Amino acid sequence: MPKKVLLLAGDAAEALETMYPLQRLKEEGFTVHVAAPKKKVFQTVVHDFEPHMDTYTEKPGYRVSADLAFGEVDPQTYDGLYITGGRAPEWIRNEPGALEIVRHFFEARKPVGTLCHGPLVLIAARVIKGRRLAAYWALKPDVEVAGGTFVDQEVVVDDHLVTGRAWPDNPAVLREFIRLLKGVSVPR
Repeated sequence: MPKKVLLLAGDAAEALETMYPLQRLKEEGFTVHVAAPKKKVFQTVVHDFEPHMDTYTEKPGYRVSADLAFGEVDPQTYDGLYITGGRAPEWIRNEPGALEIVRHFFEARKPVGTLCHGPLVLIAARVIKGRRLAAYWALKPDVEVAGGTFVDQEVVVDDHLVTGRAWPDNPAVLREFIRLLKGVSVPR
């Protein structure tokens, strides 16, 4: 039976940080269910940089169907959790059921992957104290205030947690996340 991965997302999830893991995990043969605050079609966004701006811009991305709402998730039935980046984590961390889902994966020591702004959900769930992780550079103060160690590299593996900085790190993050899902020991 193929392993099952739960992908947490929602409106304003970064398009590449949603579509790449969704397709890459399916390509590996995993069953992937997308969960959002509501079971609906949500709108992803594309974040990019313009030469004249100090921060990123946001444009509409792909629409993605959520397979289930957070309230319908039984985390015990999943082997791994992936949290998309973008602006969605700002909202996801406040949605009923989201933090309980995240805490289950940490308590059960199942693989968890995320990048960019996804660690905002981990911070809200209070699961990063004492951990090393990567995230979008602007989250460094958030990670440190929550007791984590911010690491500026494309992928950081800390036990069952795999993190990266942003969508350019997708290949490295997914490579390590898939290794954990397959039970392959990860080089340190």
